[in-house]
Amino acid sequence: MPSDEPVSDDLLTIPNLLSLARLALIPVFLGFLITGQDVLALVVLVAGGVTDFLDGFLARRLHQVTRLGKLLDPVADRLTILSATIGLTYRGFLPLWLLLVVLARDVGMLCLGAVLARHKMAPLPVTMVGKVATFVLLSALPLLVVAGAFPSTSGVLLPIGIVVAVLGAVLYWAAGAGYALAARRAIIARRNDTPERSATLIRQRRSPDGR
Repeated sequence: MPSDEPVSDDLLTIPNLLSLARLALIPVFLGFLITGQDVLALVVLVAGGVTDFLDGFLARRLHQVTRLGKLLDPVADRLTILSATIGLTYRGFLPLWLLLVVLARDVGMLCLGAVLARHKMAPLPVTMVGKVATFVLLSALPLLVVAGAFPSTSGVLLPIGIVVAVLGAVLYWAAGAGYALAARRAIIARRNDTPERSATLIRQRRSPDGR
């Protein structure tokens, strides 16, 4: 979702409905992928990509950027990446270690989100590295699914898809490290500011004129 538009608390908007539809397609895609119905999996993956484009486009065009939409979009991206990695690993297209790398990074981000919530801090904004990492990983998925759907292309697309997926995983972790460092700095800055604010409040309570 774009960040330069006014953000509303609306729930039932067209972009949000598209994001929910994209989320609903993820288990369908995974089911087709695991059962070897690669053409159908590819169709569902493309449909998910179209809804991903449309929800952002319509949010800008209709001025319907919402807090829910800004949450759903990255969640859908991560679930798409994770489900595809699980399915492709199950099918033998990706190595198990790559699945573990992606899974570990997502678990780490969940823990980071919990830490921020504990300190009553908002989620960190998406960085450019994070956007690139997501784009690269999502670009690897259709290459690998096409390789499965059309075996004649696997000799070319499979190694390319694996290389792109590994590159995306490296960037995925680089982005995660950046988020962790940014969260650490934000928490330290907040802790350093708190005593000063507290001392000021105490002084103001003791003296009506604030001295």
